[in-house]
Amino acid sequence: MVRTKNGPRSLYRVNTTEDAKKIGMNFLKEIELDKVINFGLPEIDDRFDIWRIPLKSGNDDRIGEIVIDAITTFVDRTKTTDKELLENRLLGRNNKKKAKVSDKNIPKISMLRNTIGMGDSEELLRELPKECVDLVFTSPPYYNAKPEYAEYLSYEDYLLKMQKIIHECARVLNEGRFFVLNVSPVLLRRASRSEASKRIAVPFDFHRLFIEEGFEFVDDIIWVKPEGAGWATGRGRRFAADRNPLQYKPVPVTEYVLVYRKKTDKLIDWLIRKHPDQTAVRNSKIEDGYETTNIWKIHPAHCKEHPAIFPIELAEKVIKYYSFEHDVILDPFGGIGTTGKAAKKMGRRFVLFEKESQYIQRIKKDVRDWFIGDDFDINWINVDVNKNEFNNTFSRL
Repeated sequence: MVRTKNGPRSLYRVNTTEDAKKIGMNFLKEIELDKVINFGLPEIDDRFDIWRIPLKSGNDDRIGEIVIDAITTFVDRTKTTDKELLENRLLGRNNKKKAKVSDKNIPKISMLRNTIGMGDSEELLRELPKECVDLVFTSPPYYNAKPEYAEYLSYEDYLLKMQKIIHECARVLNEGRFFVLNVSPVLLRRASRSEASKRIAVPFDFHRLFIEEGFEFVDDIIWVKPEGAGWATGRGRRFAADRNPLQYKPVPVTEYVLVYRKKTDKLIDWLIRKHPDQTAVRNSKIEDGYETTNIWKIHPAHCKEHPAIFPIELAEKVIKYYSFEHDVILDPFGGIGTTGKAAKKMGRRFVLFEKESQYIQRIKKDVRDWFIGDDFDINWINVDVNKNEFNNTFSRL
């Protein structure tokens, strides 16, 4: 087995030239050069745990390369030839960057329609245009290490999957906009009486992922549930019975709402003053009675069809504080559609991705009620919809 600086080659998730080419092709599609650039033979560089894919023009001239981290599967954009340089070499221009008229002084207005898609959000996100979303609000799926329930081989695999989705969300999120995450530690119950239960500090691992993906930390909001809300989990009962030191475990009645901003050199004030729709800015002013501290007291929600939904009140607060009227709100783990319902109620558009068909069916059942009094306008992705289900116009991608 080949050893690398990070351990055995078996840790690699990119193991073949075909694996590397697939990732490379996704990158070329993203920068819209997949029709005009060819691949040379990908090569593994074990010294740095990376794959290098030579990029060639139609004349077979080498014009650059794509560098892929063999362990994480991410394209290393700091070492990959950038789009402008590739275009210059394809067109035979010299490599000096041409001055361009920039529209970076004006925040973008997204043209996306309301969208509901079924499937792996990592894959669905790749189909969205760059910088087309104004706010991401989501609660990631819980990690559970019990083998009979485990969706991920390990906690590390879970975090890698989450990082890939954060990575794709960063691509589709507009400059300087926010990603808000509702997350809490996870209790792994003991497999037997001879083993101890474990509590995984998931929020702190997510913080590392956001920083690695180029986000700036803004705030940590604590969502507090009513007293007694967590007693049913059983945590703390042993101590309540015996009162022995060292056994103390408080009942968790809080969750984190972590706020991150996509890195930019623009101040938040730029998004407000330069916004092309100043009417939307004025209509989005926060009324009296807003949350003045980072402690939010909200009753939890329950649903027999979904084990871990967040209350619509939480979604409404986040959308109100971190977006403008008519903005596009993305939830890559859409669940039963709480974020979409809140977005529509507050005059925003929504993009919901969810891979579980039963939750999509619940959204289909409820979504008509979100549009009472409005034109029913939704793009459906990988969802079977017939005209008899909805009276108004729909489109299916």
